[in-house]
Amino acid sequence: MAKVVGVQVPPPAPREARTLSNGCGGLSACSLGDEDKRVLTMQVTETVSDGLKRELNVVVAAADLDAKLNERIDEMKGTVRLKGFRPGKVPAKHLRQVYGRSIMAEVMEKTVRDTSSKIIDDRKERPAFQPDVKMSDDKDVMEKVIKGEADLSFDLKFEILPEIKVTELSKIELERPVAEVSDEDVAKSLESLAEGSITYETKDGAAELDDQVTLDFVGKKDGEPFEGGTAEDMPLVLGKGQFIPGFEEGLVGAKAGEERDLSVTFPEEYHASELAGQPVVFTCKIKDVAAPQKPELDDEFATKMGLESLEKLKEALQDRIKSDYADASKEKLKRKLLDALASAHDFDLPPTLVESEFEGIWKQVEESLAKANKTFADEDTTEEEARVKYQDIAERRVRLGLVISEIGEQNDISVTDDELAQAIGNQARQYPGQEKMVYEYFNSNPQAVMQMRGPIFEEKVVDFILELAKITDKTISSEELLKPDNDDDD
Repeated sequence: MAKVVGVQVPPPAPREARTLSNGCGGLSACSLGDEDKRVLTMQVTETVSDGLKRELNVVVAAADLDAKLNERIDEMKGTVRLKGFRPGKVPAKHLRQVYGRSIMAEVMEKTVRDTSSKIIDDRKERPAFQPDVKMSDDKDVMEKVIKGEADLSFDLKFEILPEIKVTELSKIELERPVAEVSDEDVAKSLESLAEGSITYETKDGAAELDDQVTLDFVGKKDGEPFEGGTAEDMPLVLGKGQFIPGFEEGLVGAKAGEERDLSVTFPEEYHASELAGQPVVFTCKIKDVAAPQKPELDDEFATKMGLESLEKLKEALQDRIKSDYADASKEKLKRKLLDALASAHDFDLPPTLVESEFEGIWKQVEESLAKANKTFADEDTTEEEARVKYQDIAERRVRLGLVISEIGEQNDISVTDDELAQAIGNQARQYPGQEKMVYEYFNSNPQAVMQMRGPIFEEKVVDFILELAKITDKTISSEELLKPDNDDDD
């Protein structure tokens, strides 16, 4: 399935001049008013403006912090209870001596938070990530600030979202691949249904390919049993490739009651590294040999499948295949749309967003290699080449995520609570008997809810674009339609 970023990113506001009408930006004074009584003044100096990177130095006067501290102490006077003083009669000077440092720490924290938000709002810029606030590492300097002997100075670092000029969606031209449902498609589906309904009946004589044998076995490496190599009453259909090479073939010709030792070698790429490429011996005891009984494709079979006749079963299969083809067609069309959007938009990307996306991709790559017990060399590449490839993929995903978010914002597309509830309900139904646990998980995990919201938002934006784009149908074979796409570049 085609994937973009999965996180809804707010689009950037129009960029304004460096020095705004209220004085925030460049080197200037900026007023900050909130629920507190005192209005702060601060000096804001833009120290870095490099592409999408911004760094600001903010200075808040010591006198303003002191005034905020006094306001906070005045609020406390009527509520604080201290031994030796009547309620509401604790002198402000005494409160300052007792609580001054902790109150000033709160004042500083709130001042940094409020001023940072105010500055960014006034600059009409949208950070790609939570801005990074850095205060002085010098303990002596910070001690003077706490004592009211020095101004509060801190640096604000952030990256802004780029301005995105969305291409005219009605001019996007796409070719939608479609496939007709043939009689052969229905026949194959019917045959597959019959294969899945095969039963097995005990027979006399030796086991053949496609027979089911029931057996006990113990696997040994260097004469010692190994973990996961033992089973009892294990049903195994010969020739299906369920076990490692040589195991099923070694049971052909076996009879019920017979014991056999099978010498086989685990594949080099086997997931358990301690067994990969290692020779082992399985001691097998055959308990039963059963021949497959394939059902006749008739009305009786259809009835067992819940339909009144074979003809009705074929019609139901045809409808299902048609639906599957429609889904596959939509996915391929979506991929073509993403390609078109990626080609039509070129703008600078916030480095931190790209880095975060790359780290997520790279972690999956490393985990996948480790699970398969493979290296980059096994994939005919090097780590350096792989990093370049996945860096490009990360940039594509971020670019598409920003474009889709911008289109959604411009056209008031959003995810409703009902749509979100429906998606969570669908998720819960995948775990019969555990629905309550699923709902509790989402209720207590806002981040998980956000992750559910992203794909829904993306799909709604894609549907919106497809309604505007010029789409022509192209008939292809069902094999080509159902051929999986390489999702790496989505």
